[in-house]
Amino acid sequence: MEKGTKSTALDVFIAKKLEIDGMLQRLQTLSDEHFNTHPDDIDWGDVGTLSHYGDRLREICDSAFHEGEYAR
Repeated sequence: MEKGTKSTALDVFIAKKLEIDGMLQRLQTLSDEHFNTHPDDIDWGDVGTLSHYGDRLREICDSAFHEGEYAR
């Protein structure tokens, strides 16, 4: 492979890591803002949405840390 003509696995890995870091920062900011809700306005739909987010994040964490259904 000629240098400079194709991305290396490391280049792509770093780009993906930076993408994930950005998503995590955005999620943390959203969490800090109580997912754009006000305590007086929270309803069961908000609970369902937050549960959905938690389910997806749990699956990612289980996969990353080899827990739950991904346990070795």
